[in-house]
Amino acid sequence: MALSEQYLDDEIHPIDIVENLAAFNDWDFDRISDEQIAMAVEGQWRTYSITLAWSAYDETLRLICSFEMDPPAEKLPELYHLLNDMNDQCWAGAFTYWSEQKTMIYRYGLVLSGGREASAEQIDTMIGAAVLSAERYYPAVQLVLWGNQTPKQALEVAIAEAYGHA
Repeated sequence: MALSEQYLDDEIHPIDIVENLAAFNDWDFDRISDEQIAMAVEGQWRTYSITLAWSAYDETLRLICSFEMDPPAEKLPELYHLLNDMNDQCWAGAFTYWSEQKTMIYRYGLVLSGGREASAEQIDTMIGAAVLSAERYYPAVQLVLWGNQTPKQALEVAIAEAYGHA
């Protein structure tokens, strides 16, 4: 049975779907409230903190994928240049750096206005895309901050999306 089939007849809260996905994938998670969940998802480069929150006010499921990073202050202009270039390549979601928290952020919002419901597949794809984006650009960020590469040089080595299966 597909993971989404259990939801066909019942309306289910998006955070409940996320909790089921986290349990299904054996991710460490913490249900912070009825409207928010936080989890840890292991990537190739590091473990990412992912938080999803439901806003009934604007009917949006918000995702934040983050990891700690403390770049040298003199490299911040290059980092912001790199972030602009990375965001130009992202079709969904965007990267930002929260300097006060020393945290790199990828964020995305799934708008479900008009009473629309999210499927398990949509949410799983949303989480997967966040981790894939973070994994793809993580080496570029490292090269700019600690490898003395320009943003353009660093993006040339960003892991390209793979197509097909090995």
